[in-house]
Amino acid sequence: MGIVSLSSDGQIIIPAELLAIHNWATGQEWEAIAEGMAEPNAVSDGILLKPKTPFPKTSLSQVAGCLKYQGQPKTLAEMDQAVEQGVKEYSDDRG
Repeated sequence: MGIVSLSSDGQIIIPAELLAIHNWATGQEWEAIAEGMAEPNAVSDGILLKPKTPFPKTSLSQVAGCLKYQGQPKTLAEMDQAVEQGVKEYSDDRG
């Protein structure tokens, strides 16, 4: 996805294309993890950057709308039956 270089201040600029793909913005924090180090003083294969908070914080009220269900609650037996039916249909489709 492009070549980056290290500045004299130890900074690396992530290409705009990658920032856009991952929806990263100014101030994003990452955990920097050395990869491929089998021994404490070994040379690293590279660095993995993992977003410190990969998803924005949300509250239950912000996401509970997707859980709305109209009708009588299903019993565990009905849910088990639906799962079995789904597995059967999936395996029938795979032939």
